[in-house]
Amino acid sequence: MSVLSSVSVTVPATTANLGPGFDCIGAALTLYNEFKFTLCDSSSSLEEGGVIITVVGKEAERVQTDKSNLLYEAFLKLYQYIEKSPPTVEIEIKLGVPLARGLGSSATAIVGGLLGANVLTGEPLSQTEVMGLAVEMEGHPDNVVPALLGGCRLAATKLENEPPSCQGRQGWEVCEVPWCAEVVPVVAIPDFELSTKEARLVLPTEVSRGDAIFNAAHLGLLLRGLETGNADWLRTSMQDKLHQPYRKSLIRGYDVIYAEAISAGALGMVISGAGPTLLALSDTSHSQDVAVAMAAAWNNLGINAVVRVLSIDKQGATATQQ
Repeated sequence: MSVLSSVSVTVPATTANLGPGFDCIGAALTLYNEFKFTLCDSSSSLEEGGVIITVVGKEAERVQTDKSNLLYEAFLKLYQYIEKSPPTVEIEIKLGVPLARGLGSSATAIVGGLLGANVLTGEPLSQTEVMGLAVEMEGHPDNVVPALLGGCRLAATKLENEPPSCQGRQGWEVCEVPWCAEVVPVVAIPDFELSTKEARLVLPTEVSRGDAIFNAAHLGLLLRGLETGNADWLRTSMQDKLHQPYRKSLIRGYDVIYAEAISAGALGMVISGAGPTLLALSDTSHSQDVAVAMAAAWNNLGINAVVRVLSIDKQGATATQQ
């Protein structure tokens, strides 16, 4: 096969919602999916505009390898947006982010596909335009924005005076949330799944004014707690009334894991994304104890879980053309 061009894209996992920050805040983690896109010329056995997808890594057999693959759909999305015919392409996927666990695996595919296509077409779209397409595909910004940009990010809708790049679609104002180096994310990933669709079905369609005020106040406190590492602020701020009280019933052992994590020194524990992964925040001196306690608690319930002490990825998605 004669190669015209190829690009490798690495995209970090994300943890979204962070307690009171439902659908608006997320952070990139040091856990990654890797994607390689290789354009093929006319000597390829593939039909024009065709695709071959290979997948390696844990759960590889569960990933679609036809045109319904989300990574490929995102790849096509960019070509459609810039009104160019999609090329014949070979895609290699290396999985490092667990599927359907609340760590943004779908966001890595969306960002990876869009970014790969943008690089291969000479980067006709700005980072802001790529972000807009990613949010449009995902439906909300809290996973795709930090996956693309890195760090912890807060996104808010911008409905008036949209810039030209956002005409015809909802605009977003995104700011980086400073994250104190002493605040350590610990993720406990159980061996069962919970779909985002299922997790959204249990949520009420309306909330009280009191609950809205509660979350607004706690989100403000969370931002200050993450920036300063203030333990008291973090303990209080990770409480939530919009989604966690309803979703925790879908996660077996939630209350037990929470109690053990806090007892081991965690500053708080929340559902990562839609779950079932649980995210604890700890200071550096207690992070390993928290990880051991969460793993043991789930093991005592007969559930295997992988628990990782991670860091915040500050770089976001990266692309290397070859």
